[in-house]
Amino acid sequence: MERLNQIVERLNDLLWNFPMLALLLGTHLYFTVRLGFVQKKVPQGIRMSFSREGMKKEGISPYEALSTALAATIGTGNIIGISAAIAIGGPGAVFWCWLSGLLGMATCYAECFLSARYRVRGPDGTAKGGPMYVMEHILHQKGLAILFSFFAVVAALSVGSSVQAHSLAEAVTRQLPVSPHPVGIAAALLAGSILVGGAKKTAKACTCLVPVMSAIYLGGCLYIIVKNVAWLPETLRVIVGSAFSSRPFIGGIAGTAVMTGIRTGMAKGLFTNEAGMGSMPMTAALSNEDSPAKQGLISMTGIFWDTLVMCAVTGLAILSDMVRNPGPYLGAAEDSLCFIAFSRLPFAGQSLLSLCLILFSFATIIGWSFYGERAAEYLWGKKGASLFEIGYMVFVYLGAVLSLDFVWNLSDLANACMAIPNLICLWMLRKKVRA
Repeated sequence: MERLNQIVERLNDLLWNFPMLALLLGTHLYFTVRLGFVQKKVPQGIRMSFSREGMKKEGISPYEALSTALAATIGTGNIIGISAAIAIGGPGAVFWCWLSGLLGMATCYAECFLSARYRVRGPDGTAKGGPMYVMEHILHQKGLAILFSFFAVVAALSVGSSVQAHSLAEAVTRQLPVSPHPVGIAAALLAGSILVGGAKKTAKACTCLVPVMSAIYLGGCLYIIVKNVAWLPETLRVIVGSAFSSRPFIGGIAGTAVMTGIRTGMAKGLFTNEAGMGSMPMTAALSNEDSPAKQGLISMTGIFWDTLVMCAVTGLAILSDMVRNPGPYLGAAEDSLCFIAFSRLPFAGQSLLSLCLILFSFATIIGWSFYGERAAEYLWGKKGASLFEIGYMVFVYLGAVLSLDFVWNLSDLANACMAIPNLICLWMLRKKVRA
C-alpha cells in the first residue's frame, strides 16, 4: 500500500503543478469575464432555486437537483479538507480556496448551462445529461466522453465513497470504542438502501439532509467566530498575507511556501466545490427547469453555499482560534484542527463536530453515488449501473479501513483526471455559452 501511495503522490505532483493550476484558474477567469461577472447574479439564482415557474412535471425539481449537488459538495472537504489545507499549505491556502470558489462559479454556470441545453432523452422519455453527452453529441468526441465517464466512476469510488466513508468511520470511532469495520458495513448497507431507489429517492434524501446538517455545523462555527471576533482583523491579515508570503505568521507554525499554499488551496478548493470538474452538470441536466440559463444560475449557487459560506466559516473559525491561542495547534494532526476549534464550544463541541462529519460524509456518499451511476450507465448501460451500485457499496466499506494519506491522495488524483477532459470540452464549446 505504501508503494502505491507513493506512486499516487508522484502523479499528483505532476498533475497539480503549474499547468493544471493555470488551466483551472484560466478557465475560471475566462468565463468570469466572458459572462460579465455572472457571480453578481447569485441572489437571483438563489431565488430561482425555490421557484416552480416554468418547470415540467417529469424529472427532479431545481431545488432537488441543487440539494443533490450540495450533498455531494458539502462534505468532508468543508471540514477535514480545509483543516488539511491549513496544515499543509498554511493560512494562505484558505485564500486560494476562496478565490477558487468565487471565480469557479462562472465555470460552474458554463458547464451546467451546456449540460442542461444539450440533455438527451432515453427510450423511456427520461432525461439524461452531463459532460459526456455534450462531448459525444455536440463535440462528436466519443473517446473524450468515455475518458471523462471512466474518471467519473473512479472519482465516485474514491472522492465520493472512500474519502467520505473514511471520515465517517473516523468520526464514529473518535466518539465510540468500535472498530471501523462494522461502521463501514453499516454505512455501505444504508447507502445501498437509498441507491436502489434511483435518482428521485437520492434527491429526496439529500433534500432532507442538507439543510439540517448545514444549520448544525454553521451554528457551531459562527459561535467560535463570534467568540473570537476581536481577532478577526488579524485573522484576515494572516490569511491574505500568507497567500503571498512564506514567512511565519502564527507562532512560527504557519510559514509555508507560496506555491504549496496555492497548490493546496486550489486542489482542496476543487475537491470541495467541484467547479470545472464536470460533476454538478449531471444533476443540472436532470432538473425539470426548462431554461438552460436559469438552471446554470441555480446550479452556480451551489459553489456559493459550499465555498463562500461553508468553507469561509470553517477557515475563519479555525484560524481566528489559532490566532487567539496557537499553542494547541502546534504539532497537531492535519485532520484535527477543526476539532481543536470546536472544543471551544460550551459543551460537547467535538461530539457535535463528529455528528456533523457523519451527516456530511453520508450525504456526500449518496450524492456522489448519483454521479458515478450516471457515468457507469453511459459506459455500460443499465446493467453496468446496477453493478456499479454493488461496487460502490464495497468501496464505502474499504474507505472506512484504508489509510488517510492514500485516500486523500487518490481523491486529488481522481479530481484532476476528471477535470481535464471536462475543461477541454468547456474551452472547445466556450462560444456556445451565453449569459
